[in-house]
Amino acid sequence: MIEYIVRRLIFGIFVLFIMTTFIFIIMRAVPGDVVTLQLANSGASAEQMEALKVEMGLDKSVLGQLVDWGTNAIQGDLGKSLWSGHQVSQIILERLPVTIQLAIMSIILAIIIGIPIGVISAVKQNTFIDHFLKVISIGGLSIPNFWLGLILLTVLSLALNWIPPLGYQSFAENPIVNLQQMFLPAICLAITLSASIVRMTRSAVLEVLHSEFIRTVRAKGAKEGIVIFKHALRNSLVSVITLIGLQVGYLLGGTVVLESIFALPGLGSLIFESVLVRDYPIVQSTVLVFGAMFLLVNLIVDVMYGWVDPRIRAK
Repeated sequence: MIEYIVRRLIFGIFVLFIMTTFIFIIMRAVPGDVVTLQLANSGASAEQMEALKVEMGLDKSVLGQLVDWGTNAIQGDLGKSLWSGHQVSQIILERLPVTIQLAIMSIILAIIIGIPIGVISAVKQNTFIDHFLKVISIGGLSIPNFWLGLILLTVLSLALNWIPPLGYQSFAENPIVNLQQMFLPAICLAITLSASIVRMTRSAVLEVLHSEFIRTVRAKGAKEGIVIFKHALRNSLVSVITLIGLQVGYLLGGTVVLESIFALPGLGSLIFESVLVRDYPIVQSTVLVFGAMFLLVNLIVDVMYGWVDPRIRAK
């Protein structure tokens, strides 16, 4: 297992290198730069703009900038924001807890919603309940999370005269206000993920229920609840866990728009704001953090396989 983890970490570092290099090149190919945006209406001369580019290190070639950034990043220095001048690492650390909380809440809600509905759909195969739940899950997969967020805000504000509290407060500061602010965006992210979990759980549970060992368990007189939850569901969880791990990328991508819609100061809104003003160090570093989180979660998922399925541990 240790050898396997080491191999995955080495592969993850290679993936992060390719990803950050690609983003580095793409960001500098976007028309406009931070100096032009900062001095657009200031009446600054061409010499002053060039001097600012030299100060920011933007006078070098793209390859030179990439080497400088990568060298500093390896040493733990992610640079400074080109707008605020603050350390990028400090900005990310301040905003990271918001995104992590949103992602964790979304995953928990999706599991609470998706797995029970998937089991019910499998047990009630080809009945009205099964068909109804399949239609609901397809609808959940089809709804864009940002559209759902806008609809929820509009309906709640018009019908109930309620909107989430303004001015973000952390869970430690005010748990009630924090949960009110986080619940709607978490629901928006959880809907699509839960729909995927429903479909995967249904397929996996049906496959196990039709296997030979389930017939043996039933022949021994086991209660139906034990058959479904202890045997069928547990042997189906490997597929579900795999799906959840793969969907982390979707969750992180969804935070970019939803944090902006719900005014949450997380990494998603940070990268959105930074792209608009061409704050290269923040965009670069935030993408690096997103990629590292995705790879870490998938590594944890692989390790969890052995806990869920003892047959994997034996290999």
